[in-house]
Amino acid sequence: MFGFRFDGRRLSDLDPIQMITAYIMPRRDDSQVWTPQEVDYDKVARYVQNQRELGRTVSFMSITIAAFIRVLSQTPEANRFIMNKQIYARNEIAVSFMVLKQDKNAKAETSAVKVKFDPYDTIFDVSGRVEAAIAANRAPGAMGNATERLVRTLISAPLLPTILVGGLRLLDRYGLMPRKIIDASPFHTSLFVTNMASLGINYIYHHIYNFGTTGLFLSLGKISRKARANPNGEITTKRVIPLGFVGDERIMNGLAYATLFRAWRKYMENPELLEKPPETIVSEFKGTPEWVKHPKTKTNVG
Repeated sequence: MFGFRFDGRRLSDLDPIQMITAYIMPRRDDSQVWTPQEVDYDKVARYVQNQRELGRTVSFMSITIAAFIRVLSQTPEANRFIMNKQIYARNEIAVSFMVLKQDKNAKAETSAVKVKFDPYDTIFDVSGRVEAAIAANRAPGAMGNATERLVRTLISAPLLPTILVGGLRLLDRYGLMPRKIIDASPFHTSLFVTNMASLGINYIYHHIYNFGTTGLFLSLGKISRKARANPNGEITTKRVIPLGFVGDERIMNGLAYATLFRAWRKYMENPELLEKPPETIVSEFKGTPEWVKHPKTKTNVG
């Protein structure tokens, strides 16, 4: 309460200009910024095919998430969030995404899924967790995940959604939101991903939700071809994965964002770097968060 939350630590030793931005722009829709990114499709596709030949299933979505987790393990600024005009270091890594499924009447539906990860996770760890979450939500007769059960409760009676959501906002503002609700909420997450390529359409710039603590939103678009000039001046075409990124500019400065994008693209285009866990973890969270499995190799900069 009043700056103390179980899901993060309030940061008070940042640049004063950065600290004041949360007062100037108190809402996420005030402070969201957009940028397009591109990743070499052929490099990712070759890795996916090589893993398939080895009997492993690794998807583009898993590589995207694994690259993000690896970046977070070294760039903790990207795992911050804003609440009640205060900047917090998040004490877990979670990624939310939508799963497309069919109900018993063959009607297409979507389900919001949130998966928690460890900063030491490899591409294989991430892939296993992502595929397990997708399979569980697509399984015949599945009764829905914790998020869906929470939503069903909220809409079960007239006026109940307005009252409960308003109350939850107030509780969240002062750090009193129950842990079970935060664990079930896809809006309390490090990153939200939407895969528009699975629908055969281009990426979008998805807004950041004012509800919850999400500070980063990523959209994957369908594969496209881009003209490139080689060192000899010849024009060639190259297949790329277009990405639409929306971020909360209050959580970190431009240099940190630039570092995030460079590292993310490096790991996306070289997934083999994700096959081994990082040697050290950089964290802004004082103490030992629950998700740190190897505290002896953790570097704390908080």
